[in-house]
Amino acid sequence: MKFLDQAKIYVRSGDGGNGAVAFRREKYIEFGGPDGGSGGRGGDIIFEAAPDLNTLIDFRYSQHFKAPKGGNGSGSDRTGAAADTVLIKVPVGTEILAEDRETLLADIDHPGARVVLCRGGDGGFGNAHFKSSTNRAPRRADKGWPGEERWIWLRLKLIADIGLVGMPNAGKSTFLSVVSAARPKIADYPFTTLAPQLGVVRPTEYEEFVLADIPGLIEGAHEGVGLGDRFLGHVERCAALLHLVDGAAGDVVQAWRTVREELIAYGGGLAEKNEILVLNKSDAMSPRETSARRAALAKASGKTVMVASGVTRAGVPEVLRLLMNIVNEERADRALAYKRAASA
Repeated sequence: MKFLDQAKIYVRSGDGGNGAVAFRREKYIEFGGPDGGSGGRGGDIIFEAAPDLNTLIDFRYSQHFKAPKGGNGSGSDRTGAAADTVLIKVPVGTEILAEDRETLLADIDHPGARVVLCRGGDGGFGNAHFKSSTNRAPRRADKGWPGEERWIWLRLKLIADIGLVGMPNAGKSTFLSVVSAARPKIADYPFTTLAPQLGVVRPTEYEEFVLADIPGLIEGAHEGVGLGDRFLGHVERCAALLHLVDGAAGDVVQAWRTVREELIAYGGGLAEKNEILVLNKSDAMSPRETSARRAALAKASGKTVMVASGVTRAGVPEVLRLLMNIVNEERADRALAYKRAASA
């Protein structure tokens, strides 16, 4: 299935039903009276997060969603039927933006979450509503209230615990395929990854986290060079970034700086996230080269640099253990925050 992470759609809730003008006329009843019922409520537009979806491709072919109108009122003081809601299912992690693509209307960030985006119009009153001691035979009935309509943008941000970043050919797809059951495309040329990939990593039998691999970044990505930085939004929610640097490429410091500069230029808090720096492809370097490049990278970044190889799996368990610890801490902090919010 093709991956699509942005879509523009039109939504409109239903109008309310019209009220009715009617009078009661029955044999042997001397005095009748107004008995026109009110209209029914129009249908709502509701968005729901579905855990079995991971792309917005369906909205490329279906872009208009309109809820039905409420039923009209009728005699015998009968209220019109309320219209059915229109339920739109989207992947978990979908943001709903206004037409300006900047105003956030809703963020559907957990399975089963629901958002009523457009409420249906209320039904109009029938003439039975207006009867009084001074107005015994009102001939007034209101029309239903109109529904809401708007153009919106849907933007998908994948839900992952750890984001995998690096330059093209840094070995990200190989690493993902080794540590999870994901099967991304792997080849010896750049930009083999054209869309984000997710993999479930299980360091132990009882622990797991989700790792997201995005297409590689090159210099000028924030200006649209290469595949640009449009996929960086998929790692904004991650607890940390796993930055793979191709140790066999030579100038590892420049490779690290290139990606860091693109993260800073993109914004979104990515540059401030916890960064786990890994010198990858240790199988393609001699021990002397590994030591020298690791030291140079540690000096330039000011961080501890781990060494690993996706091919031989050397150093991979240590990297996964560190990532799992970070994810556990993040989950514990999140649970504590939810607990405090619930008790407040």
